[in-house]
Amino acid sequence: MKLTSLIAIAVLASVSTADAGPTGFSGSNWATNKKFGIGLELGAPTGINGKVFVSPSNAFDFGLGEMYHYYYGGDGLHLYGDYLWHPTSIANTPSFSLPFYVGVGVRLWQFDYTCNGRTCTGADALGIRVPLGITFNFNNVPLDVFLQAVPTLDFFRDYKHDIFLDIDFSVGIRFWPF
Repeated sequence: MKLTSLIAIAVLASVSTADAGPTGFSGSNWATNKKFGIGLELGAPTGINGKVFVSPSNAFDFGLGEMYHYYYGGDGLHLYGDYLWHPTSIANTPSFSLPFYVGVGVRLWQFDYTCNGRTCTGADALGIRVPLGITFNFNNVPLDVFLQAVPTLDFFRDYKHDIFLDIDFSVGIRFWPF
């Protein structure tokens, strides 16, 4: 109980003292909230997500989570990293911007399938990702919300497919403490 209270107080203190203005990099037609953000992602995968801007329009995006049950039961660990370009913003207002992004990356995915009781068969995949998305970038608070579609070419080991093209969808929210 004491640990939970301490964590809640620390989070509230960091949120209340965070500078809400866009103090990070600024691109040609939009500005990021900060340089580093971390948050939650729902969909494929569901887990934690982070983003680090390395220039005004380029960023590394990464995530760790659970991938959906992949049609046959079971679930799996999903780890990814992407390099993103933000070539333009669809909308810019004083309170928000809506940058479009595209990227290329890789995912590692370990999952179980055909689970019968306590026995599951495991497999691995290495995938090439091409994320396409938009970010609702709040300019007056240190938050953003993103929506993305990610075509992925997976190369499987110990599974019925050798190669499979899939499109994953996710939505997420990030807090920008830095």
